[in-house]
Amino acid sequence: MMRATTLLALSIFAAATCAQLRADDHPIDGVLPADASIDRVLDALNERGKPPTEFIAKVSDATIDTSVGTDQKHTGMIWFSRQSPTRLRLHVLFDKVIVGHVIQNQKREYLLDGEWLTARSYDAIKTETKYQVMKPGEKKDLMKLGAGTFPLPIGQDKDDVKKAFDVTKVAPAKDDPPQAIHLTLTPRPGTDLAKKFTSIDIWVDRGSHMPVVIDTLSDSEEHRVEMKEIQVNPNPPLSDKDFTLPDVDSSWNLKTEAYGS
Repeated sequence: MMRATTLLALSIFAAATCAQLRADDHPIDGVLPADASIDRVLDALNERGKPPTEFIAKVSDATIDTSVGTDQKHTGMIWFSRQSPTRLRLHVLFDKVIVGHVIQNQKREYLLDGEWLTARSYDAIKTETKYQVMKPGEKKDLMKLGAGTFPLPIGQDKDDVKKAFDVTKVAPAKDDPPQAIHLTLTPRPGTDLAKKFTSIDIWVDRGSHMPVVIDTLSDSEEHRVEMKEIQVNPNPPLSDKDFTLPDVDSSWNLKTEAYGS
């Protein structure tokens, strides 16, 4: 399955729309001051994460295996549409992988649409696995803290975020994105999030109120997801074809995992 850390980090960006707004988009409540409180930053993220929204962007997902010290980066495109809390579609296509300083063609594709997450690998042996992420016919906000399959701290009331995470504000560092506020979210002990993640770091742009960099850390891996050339509410708007995978033939190895299996 697409790694939970990858999908979580991508969805955090997606739920918050993007970090680079078009000229006709306006920040909510002006520029966040550098000394903004945690509550004020969480309130800004809450407002930015509310649907409806859609966008297209270039995306990269860098992974460091902390157990052996290896790293690789996948690059590609993302299409995102969230028209309501229970209507989420996310399409990610990686076509390159960078290992060390070597760039290789490697195609990976993921589609989250309704109750199904489809993961494809276009290697010599082509594989497709479909995962049912909620009960058949169920209408659920997959990003809802405490209830969703991919719970996120974006588009959520700050009190709910604080119930799920210990939130701290980190002093600026020289390598931080410019004009950004750095928050570290540590899952509270005993929660499902604590089983998956050690911490989630978010750098929030003070002007746009958007995450510009997301780092997720688990026991064995560290992820960094970044997006560039983001088109918010593109014209023409996204359509069903942007969330439709190519047909497969008999050469593919197909698997399906039902909900709860």
